[in-house]
Amino acid sequence: MSDSVVWPAAPPLLSLPIMDQAWMDAVFLHWRIPVATAAQFMPPGTEPDVYDGDAWVGLIGFRMVGAGIGSGMPIPYFGSFSEINVRLYSRDSEGTRGVVFLTLDASRLAVVLVARAAGIPYVWSRCAPVPDPGLAGYTVQRFRGGATSSFAVRPNRSVVATDPLTINLTARFGLHSELAGRTLFIPNTHAPWPLHPATVGYLDDGLVSAAGIEVTGPPESVLYSPGVQTQFGKPRVIRRG
Repeated sequence: MSDSVVWPAAPPLLSLPIMDQAWMDAVFLHWRIPVATAAQFMPPGTEPDVYDGDAWVGLIGFRMVGAGIGSGMPIPYFGSFSEINVRLYSRDSEGTRGVVFLTLDASRLAVVLVARAAGIPYVWSRCAPVPDPGLAGYTVQRFRGGATSSFAVRPNRSVVATDPLTINLTARFGLHSELAGRTLFIPNTHAPWPLHPATVGYLDDGLVSAAGIEVTGPPESVLYSPGVQTQFGKPRVIRRG
């Protein structure tokens, strides 16, 4: 690992929380990609957030647990499920850094339909944590013969990952999305991810390529986190230039 850096403080939400949820057993796999490739997917008013001369694409899996409206009670059944997403990293015209989701696979159809109506590109899939002892990972099978993914990592829980690349890829407090001709930033806030370096146990992924991005070789960054509790705030409109 390179030199440690301090985790940036999460900006406070400027409104009451609109959603509260926990992200547990998170696995982060990241590859370098050309900046021009990432730029094709950026909503108007945003651009790729470059680190070490490149853009980055992530394959991230976690267990959503206890999602609920506002900061109230979790929604039974529909508030807990596995999610696997493919994401890029963005910066908008106001300098705010975020993520851009290319796809988000989830096994709750109602959640998928509501999220898609809000402009978030969810896909209905069969998703589950892998059962392998000592490994953390996820399997995805999209319905109707769509893309599949199966990946697992072996965390080194005795080491904490605080290198600059790790912080750059995971200290993201909101997402950029396009809806009804507007670019939105949806903020979230949470404590620092407790992150551990990991090694790939196995990786057979079709989600990144299905999202329109080709990567080669093993991921450059492999991380695991037991999870964080997070809250989302009210979206705001981003100037599109």
